[in-house]
Amino acid sequence: QVRLTESGGGSVQAGGSLTLSCEASRYTGDKCVGWVRQASGKEREVVAADYGPGGSTYISDSVKGRFFISRASAGNTHYLQMNDLTPEDTADYYCAARGTLQVCSKVATDYSSWGQGTQVTVSS
Repeated sequence: QVRLTESGGGSVQAGGSLTLSCEASRYTGDKCVGWVRQASGKEREVVAADYGPGGSTYISDSVKGRFFISRASAGNTHYLQMNDLTPEDTADYYCAARGTLQVCSKVATDYSSWGQGTQVTVSS
């Protein structure tokens, strides 16, 4: 099972931007890798994911136009660029991956590998 390590979280004012990074312990070009957030008292939400073999990208409606997912052309690093942040974006953000050749899913429980999470706090 691939190990994932997130970084880049922090505290920002509304309207600001942050970029989260996820470093994987092994090659992820044959996997879907995404970002899942969980706000206090709320269910986990898959906000963005992309699939290496197909080159497709998923962005949830709640963040579309503001968040952008990408991966390094070489290596095992993934990014989530977050712009125009609002207090509703405050949550723990997790990097997550599915198994080999498993396509992306909107369901958080479909992801089998998880990072430890990084906190994002947006003040109004």
